[in-house]
Amino acid sequence: MNRTVRKFIQDAVLRDRQAVVVGTGKSGLAAARLLDALGARVRVADRDESITEDRLGPLAGKAELVTGPHEKRHFEDADIVVFSPGVPVKKLAPVLKGLPGQNLVSELEFASWFIEAPILAVTGSNGKTTTTTLISEILEKSGRRVFTGGNIGVPLCEYLLDMEPAEIIVLEVSSFQLQNCRQFKPHVGLFLNFSANHLDYHEDLAEYLDAKLHLFSQMTPDDTALLHESLHPLLDGRSFTSARIEWFGPTDRFEAPHLMGEHNRSNVEAAWQAVKRFGVSEEQAAEAIRDFRPLPHRIEPVAEKGGVLYVNDSKATTLDAAEAAVHAFERPVRILMGGVWKGGDVAKFAGDIEGRVTAVGLFGGSRDILEPELAKHFPVTWDETLEAAVRRQAAMAAPGDVVLLSPATSSFDQYANMAERGADFKRAVEGLHE
Repeated sequence: MNRTVRKFIQDAVLRDRQAVVVGTGKSGLAAARLLDALGARVRVADRDESITEDRLGPLAGKAELVTGPHEKRHFEDADIVVFSPGVPVKKLAPVLKGLPGQNLVSELEFASWFIEAPILAVTGSNGKTTTTTLISEILEKSGRRVFTGGNIGVPLCEYLLDMEPAEIIVLEVSSFQLQNCRQFKPHVGLFLNFSANHLDYHEDLAEYLDAKLHLFSQMTPDDTALLHESLHPLLDGRSFTSARIEWFGPTDRFEAPHLMGEHNRSNVEAAWQAVKRFGVSEEQAAEAIRDFRPLPHRIEPVAEKGGVLYVNDSKATTLDAAEAAVHAFERPVRILMGGVWKGGDVAKFAGDIEGRVTAVGLFGGSRDILEPELAKHFPVTWDETLEAAVRRQAAMAAPGDVVLLSPATSSFDQYANMAERGADFKRAVEGLHE
């Protein structure tokens, strides 16, 4: 437990205050534990009526659990309300009416009140996890003590409670987390790219962009905002930060043999621009980048059978991510797509991948959205399951082809998450005959 948390406890800042945590995911439960340690009375609210006290772990029997539709009485006595990522706060407006805005915070912001080490935060529509992980590996291999978390791995509240202090805090941050931040302030903020995403959550693209820009709103001239050059049309002339603004794009500065595609050349350059602010030399970065291997489900080669390469890019949940994956290959691509639609311009996507994609294999949901435009450019098939789609494309593929799972959708029509979808793809590929 860090010294700022201990000082809050010592000064009784939250002792006997009523705290409400919305959501029982990892971040929400970590926030509930931290609030309990600070002496607050904790109530955890979740719309899912099937949740029982067992979900609260060590707080079972200590924290109050309320489930089912949120009601005003659950919040009206709250001194602080902490939201888990993904909680649609706007929809809670009627039950939060009358509560001061400064009392409503995201788990990310709440945890950041207690952070003493400099924060390096990464956001963007695509590539956040790869870039965040690469940054951490470079820093660690150069001898720094690093905590990596936020939207990946360990919630920031959990770090405060259970882990040794780090020299640098490296966070992946999502629009869900940022939307309810007002005071969160990284020393280095990195914005990788922006495209249609999460439009099943955000009201429109303008709201989505505003949420991303919360990352920079509290930064000072002593901080650095690193922005991808593709963001110029969106951000030129817009006042959104007091930080020093620097731009980056794809370069061949480093050898990165395991990271394919121009988008990854941008990610590598972004990582370098971020870590050099913490005293890392170019030689130290080069060594770590050369050895770095991408995480599972991110343009991950699975097998080559009969001269056909099978690649798992299940993490690609947007059209821009799928397009980047297609352009990572010089070989003809048979792309597998389908799932729960999150938004985007299918007609533009089809034009941008023309000449590189030879066939589209749809599976699961969103056929009615994807097929009409894609069929104008490519042969399109549809199968109910991913396994059936893999078998169909394998049967039609020629030596030299790539069968690429890059769905451009979320996985929740048939899978619990993108990792389960990627694992199913691997299983289907393993079952193919040579």
